[in-house]
Amino acid sequence: MKKVLVTGASRGIGYAIAEAFARCSYEVFATYNKTKDTLFPLSEKLSVEGFILHPEFCDVSDEESISSLHSRIGDIDILINNAGIAGFSLLSDISSEDWDKMFDTNLKSVFLLSKLFSKGMIRNKWGRIINISSVWGVVGASCESHYSAAKSGLIGFTRALAKELGPSGITVNCIAPGVIDTDMNSHLSEEDIAALCDETPLGRIGKPEDIAHAALFFAEASFITGETLSVGGGFGM
Repeated sequence: MKKVLVTGASRGIGYAIAEAFARCSYEVFATYNKTKDTLFPLSEKLSVEGFILHPEFCDVSDEESISSLHSRIGDIDILINNAGIAGFSLLSDISSEDWDKMFDTNLKSVFLLSKLFSKGMIRNKWGRIINISSVWGVVGASCESHYSAAKSGLIGFTRALAKELGPSGITVNCIAPGVIDTDMNSHLSEEDIAALCDETPLGRIGKPEDIAHAALFFAEASFITGETLSVGGGFGM
């Protein structure tokens, strides 16, 4: 049974990915930071159904917390870097602290997790690293320059790491979600949602399960690496 680590799995996209992989008979380690109330009931429910999901605490912006997680769960086969934060501010209002927090959580964490957990994959000559970026990392978003920059950096990191780890049998790919129905977008009004649906060729915003399906695709693909797959119904093309 292959072991999967999903970061930021207490809600939204990460939660859907963790559940989808567990139901496909992977052993899943799902991290939470501030919110844990959702993962423990899910773990119990899946266990009754014969699936395995382990809730694990981790602050992905903290190197010691990541090291502690590694010491608890050991080597893994698949790493899904999903944990992240968003921010909406004019450039003039973004402080250095805001910028550093955005990059520590959304990009530095991926560097730290990939560096640590890829060691076991290299030894085993097999592995998958799947990074969750954003459509704004591809096209940029007004008043989200720090978020867009971090998510764009994640795409560049994915391409470079794919070349480095390919000879070890490890694929590294990226998913760029469009507008997805998650807590991160809960501030949007009904009018905002309607306008976004009008801008989306498929006529709706996405569901977390749409991203989970893409993650499963990359986990099972053996000859695709260094790619960024936009999953947004055509939004941002």
